[in-house]
Formats: sequence, C-alpha cells, structure tokens
Amino acid sequence: MIELLERFYALPSSLSASPILAIGLTLSAFFAGNWLFRRMGSPLWLPPVVLSAFLLSATIALLSLDYTRYQQGAQWLMLLLGPATVALGIPLYQQMHHVRALWRPILCTLPVAATLAAVYAVVIAWALGATPLVLASLAPKSVTAPIAIGITEQLGGSVPLMMGGLLVTGVVATLFVDLLSRVLSITDDRILGFALGLNGHAVGTARAFEISRTAGAFASLGMGLTGVFTALILPLAFRLW
Repeated sequence: MIELLERFYALPSSLSASPILAIGLTLSAFFAGNWLFRRMGSPLWLPPVVLSAFLLSATIALLSLDYTRYQQGAQWLMLLLGPATVALGIPLYQQMHHVRALWRPILCTLPVAATLAAVYAVVIAWALGATPLVLASLAPKSVTAPIAIGITEQLGGSVPLMMGGLLVTGVVATLFVDLLSRVLSITDDRILGFALGLNGHAVGTARAFEISRTAGAFASLGMGLTGVFTALILPLAFRLW
C-alpha cells in the first residue's frame, strides 16, 4: 500500500518530463473554464479564459509542478496559436463586402488607435518608474498572442509578464467596449467588432463572435491589422527611443 502511494505521489514528477501532463492539464482547465462560464450565466466580467487560467494555476501550485517543465510541455499547444489566428480569416473573407465599404474609416482609425494602445501603457508604467524590461513587456499588450510573443522577444521583454498584461487587457477592453457602447448607444456590429478586436485581441474577438458573425469578422480584422501595424512600428519606435 505504501509503495502504491509513493508511486502515486511520484506520478506528476514522472509525467512532467513529457508534454502529456502539461497538455492534459491545459485542455482540462480549458474545458472546465468554459463549463463554469456557462454555469455562472456567461458573465462578461469573467470570460472563460480567465477561469481556465485560475484553474490551471491552482492545479500547478497544488501538484507542486515545476513551471519551467510545464511551459516546455505546453509549447506543443503554443504551435496552434498561429493556425488559430490565421483561421480567423475565414469569417473575415465572408464579410469582405462590408470591409470594402468601410476601408476609409478603418484606414484612418487603425494607426491612431493601435498607437494609443501601446503608448498609454508604456507612458503610465514609465511615470511609475518601471524598468525597461517591464516597458518592453507591456508595449504589445493589445496584440494577439502569437504576434505579441515575437514582438516581446524582439524588444527584450518578459513573455510571462506580457501574457499577464495581455489577459488583463482583453478582459478590461471587453468590459469597457460593452459599457461605452451602451452609454453612447452604439449598436452597429461592425463598429463594436472592430473596437473589440483592436483593443481586446483574442478575448475581445471571442466576445464579438457572441454578438454576431459580422462583429466577429470585424473583430478579426481589427485584431489582425493591429498585430501587423504594431509588429512593424513598435520595434522601430523602441530603437529610436
């Protein structure tokens, strides 16, 4: 009996040497977070990605797993971020007739909004005395994860810190877009979707698809264009600064 218990407690350590445990825990947390989200009545202030992150963090802490080993195992899932982002082009293509009709407002809005999304976080952090590492980690916080990771590494920032800022930004942006749309009586799904994708990246895009397919398509557009614009401009701006 004692030998069985010893093997049971040693199981997480042995599994952590392979990606099986990391992938299993991540997928389990994802499905559990979505289930809890539905059971709680789909609260806007607590999206399933946040619930999943809390569950996963708690599980890693309870099992005393080494985070570095977990991260190495979860890299297999990170490979799916790129194809998942590219797949958002499908609803975008389906709504291309709407995009063509609004290309001028989009072209005028994107550079200003994407620049402000990076600048205000960096300026506030700088005013509070943040280190260059923190500044480089917060700058791409409004960009979808696959692009933001590349930008952060190029700037010399911390990817874990950036991911934390990314999660907070997505949740807060979704809340504020929803709140301001009610205050300003904005009901156009194209405007709502574009604002959610531009400011809230994948979290905002997921919320946009809950509104409508049109909102989801414009959120995909906003998220993709913000990522491309930021990837081109932000490294250059940091070098000049």
